[in-house]
Amino acid sequence: MTDHLTEDEILDAVPGLTRARLVAFIETELVIPLRREYQGTSVHLFRQVDCARVRLLSELADDLELDEVALGVVIALIDQLHAARQDLLAVSRAVRTESPDVRARIGAAILVSDG
Repeated sequence: MTDHLTEDEILDAVPGLTRARLVAFIETELVIPLRREYQGTSVHLFRQVDCARVRLLSELADDLELDEVALGVVIALIDQLHAARQDLLAVSRAVRTESPDVRARIGAAILVSDG
């Protein structure tokens, strides 16, 4: 299995996705596929993460009846949450490498800041 999907493959992979909606997602930069030259034509290639993003965007658009502007707001918030999660995981990994007394002080500081 290839790591990248063509437009036709992503249309097959995402239930209910139309070419018009996919083009709208690309034009509004809700999804940014790779662009490659193939036989003199520029084509879009979608990574697995792009496919998952398109699936989520389609579900949000259908289930919550969101337009592209609202989708942009929601997906930006999801992106921020994902970035915060990655940051928290990095901090957690860093704390795990510290000595038990440092970890205990950090844990105590977290409990105090929770109020």
